[in-house]
Amino acid sequence: MSIRVQNLTKEYNHQRAVNQISLTVQAGEIVGFLGPNGAGKSTTMKIATGYLPPTDGTVEVNGFDVRTQSMDVRRSVGYLPEHNPLYLDLYVKEYLRFAGSLHGMRGTDLSRRISDMIELVGLGREQHKRIGQLSKGYRQRVGLAQALLHNPPVLILDEPTTGLDPNQLAEIRQVIREAGRDKTVLFSTHIMQEVEAICDRVIIINRGVIVADQPLSQLRSASANASLVVVAEFEGPLANPDVLTSIPGVERVEPIERGQYRITAMPNTDLRVAIFRLAADQNLTLVGLRQQENSLEGIFKELTK
Repeated sequence: MSIRVQNLTKEYNHQRAVNQISLTVQAGEIVGFLGPNGAGKSTTMKIATGYLPPTDGTVEVNGFDVRTQSMDVRRSVGYLPEHNPLYLDLYVKEYLRFAGSLHGMRGTDLSRRISDMIELVGLGREQHKRIGQLSKGYRQRVGLAQALLHNPPVLILDEPTTGLDPNQLAEIRQVIREAGRDKTVLFSTHIMQEVEAICDRVIIINRGVIVADQPLSQLRSASANASLVVVAEFEGPLANPDVLTSIPGVERVEPIERGQYRITAMPNTDLRVAIFRLAADQNLTLVGLRQQENSLEGIFKELTK
């Protein structure tokens, strides 16, 4: 396996950011690492790259221990941190040449690899600019090119799509998907569509503890018995929204916007027929009624609330 974390703990001044977590990522997997801000994602990733030492536990990357074989780990990993550290005064090619030299790359091989990465991440039109002249989205592309430059077997990407517009998101998503064909990819994001589009598996961490580690399909199946949500839309705001809470099986009612209400039901309870009948009995004009699927966003909220 490419990444193996066993009983990992990290403490900062007696505050436990990561609490005895264990996980594995197999070669060739693309795994989404999710969690609220402060949950321990970035800390775990920094330890896996050799940037931070663990307080306790073991982490192996590509078969190398981060404590005793730190340089071998760094050679094996392409890393894009959450806050992309770039030399803004350098030109794009100049920076990539510098990054390649740190990995011992030289001459025509390095030049060829830089050209390939510039094409891969879509930096062709910006390659002759200083990094400080680039937008945030293009700076992310430079960081991703740097992570891929030395052709590492493992990619660790912390929020790689931050600052990208919808077109750039699709392009970078394709880059990550292509990289995943022959590399191990662990990446964190707050964009659930990214995970649903490219991940084989999802790991969710909350308050330093892993609360889910499953293929996405199994995670959805496991949440099938969770509370069901119906969105009901009426012609206008209800004079007495509490009438919805009188329906048997309703747990809570939340107004969304004018005339729309999110109604949460008890597990395995379909409220749609009851809402329709209530509207008829109360002479309410019901213009829309839909049941929300168990989306990854809903599962995430349920596991981390």
